[in-house]
Amino acid sequence: MASEELQGSDLHNQAQMAPAPAPTPLPPYPEMILAAIQALNEENGSNKSAISKHIAKDIEATYGPIPPAHSALLNHHLNKMKSSGQLMFLKNNYLIPDPNSPPRRGRGRPPKPKTPLPPGAAPLSPRPRGRPPKSHDPNAPPPPPKSPNAAAPSLSGKKRGRPPKAKPADADVDSAPAPAQNPDPAAEGATPRGRGRPPKAKPADADVDSAPAPAPAPAAEGAPRGRGRPPKVKPAATASVGA
Repeated sequence: MASEELQGSDLHNQAQMAPAPAPTPLPPYPEMILAAIQALNEENGSNKSAISKHIAKDIEATYGPIPPAHSALLNHHLNKMKSSGQLMFLKNNYLIPDPNSPPRRGRGRPPKPKTPLPPGAAPLSPRPRGRPPKSHDPNAPPPPPKSPNAAAPSLSGKKRGRPPKAKPADADVDSAPAPAQNPDPAAEGATPRGRGRPPKAKPADADVDSAPAPAPAPAAEGAPRGRGRPPKVKPAATASVGA
């Protein structure tokens, strides 16, 4: 009996000391993403939330607990597969592209096809950017030094700025300077001109028409003056000189 108990305890200790089986490694995330989209089989593709839930469910059922970086790994591989063309992104959904569909055209102008060089020909060096320099004659004399104040010549050979207007022949006669006038009026015997505008000359009839009206008769002494402004005295009708 004692030997049997010893054998049973040894087996139990060996079972406890035996290493636990290693967990099954997870398959690559691109494979799980493609399997999730195919299993969901949605017409317009599957969004990221549906793909994440499906992968998490499969991991828990087959491989054990979900890795802590599951969300970061899923985002990384979804973006990588979208950039490489393994997945199509349309209206916030991921789809598996049809292998028979034509390749999607990239942005921008496509590169020009290069003509193959004949065998044995050396490739041409790429042309540098900008305008090529002008060819100079090695035997030509050096150009004269430029003064710092000299204006740069224009490409067309014309001077800078607007050209002066051409004057007609009659302009020389018309533009002759007028004789200077004597600014001193006293030298000519004239009276000096006063300041301001001179008064207008009145016609002869204006003296008769503009005769001063007779002054109103003074009010009697001691009479009370009425309130307000006194009425204006109308001038008597005067006959014109021509009548």
